This record gives sequence, C-alpha cells and structure tokens, in this order.
Amino acid sequence: MIDFLNQHGSELIIKTWEQIYIAGFSILLGVVVAVPLGILLTRFPKTAKYVMSISSMLQTIPSLALLALMIPIFGIGTLPSIVALFIYSLLPILRNTYIGMSKVNRNLVDAAKGMGMTTMQSIIHVEVPMAMPIIMAGIRLSTIYVISWSTLASYIGAGGLGDFIFNGLNLYNPSLIIGGTIPVTLLAILADYLLGKLEKHLTPTTKRSEV
Repeated sequence: MIDFLNQHGSELIIKTWEQIYIAGFSILLGVVVAVPLGILLTRFPKTAKYVMSISSMLQTIPSLALLALMIPIFGIGTLPSIVALFIYSLLPILRNTYIGMSKVNRNLVDAAKGMGMTTMQSIIHVEVPMAMPIIMAGIRLSTIYVISWSTLASYIGAGGLGDFIFNGLNLYNPSLIIGGTIPVTLLAILADYLLGKLEKHLTPTTKRSEV
C-alpha cells in the first residue's frame, strides 16, 4: 500500500475528488428533485402510484446499461454519469419522502391549521421536520448506492476511483484494485456518518416538562 501511495498519491487525490464530485452532484440533484416531488405527491395519491411505478421501473435497469444508454444522448464523460446516477438516486429518496410525509400525525397537521398556518407553512414547519428521519434514511441509502455505483463511471470516461479498480483488474494488479476499493468504502462510510449527524440536527426533539 505504501508503494501504491508513492506511485499514485497525487493521482489518488484527483480520482477521489472526481468520485466525490460525480456522486455528490448526482445526490444533490436527486434531493432537489425527489424531496419536493415526494411532498407534492402526498397531495395527489392517485398520481403517486404511477410516479412510483415509473421510478421503480427505472431502478431495475442495470447500471451499466443505463450508463450506456446515456452515451448517445450526452456523449461520454462526467455529464452522462451524473445523469445516470441521478436517475438511480431518485427512488429511495422519493419513496421515503412520500412515506414519511404520509405518516405524519394528522392531528399535528390539523393543529397547525388551527393555529392559522397556511398549507406551505404547515409543510415547512410541521410535516417535513416530523418526516425528516424517514426522508434522511432515503437520502443516506441513495448516497451509499451512488458512491458505490459511481465507480462504474470510469467505463464511460468520467474518471473517479473506478479507474484504479478496473485498471487493476485488466492488469491483474491487486494494489490498484485495493487502492481504488478502500477509498470508495471509506467515502461511503464517511458520507453515511455525516448524513447521520445532519439527520440528528434536522430532526426536532421534544422534551417532557417536569412537574
């Protein structure tokens, strides 16, 4: 491993940044699209069934096949990888947002309306905070998936740590395989840990009043 760092240390930093950029941008797009859409779908349950079915169908497409489908549309490189990974990130976030919002105690929603809150105020200040643990669970799951799947982006010229892994497989070089696999694993663990901290920060806490 020391020899690997001596030979590929600077390249490792670049590839790690490429991995973070591809995965991070894909997840960010997934959150920006899926969370508002999931909230909106709770207002239209019949439409939600069709949207969820379409999302589930997209999720069944093999990752390599989806990356290949992006090439005729977006060419090769970072853009098609981000689009493909964005599509993969949607379902867990969308599903968890929809389920979380649907399970919010309706008495709390009615109380918010009784206090004079508008629908948007109720969503922002009551429903989303109460659904946050389930929403964040979907985001954490998608993040781990996308970080892992983004290694395949090297197949279409997007770079990332997958370059080490696949070069190692082609050259029968275990140090390259390990040098790519360990950072990907550490990135997934670190991302899950940080998102767990964010979940605790965003989730409202209740305190019992002392008698």
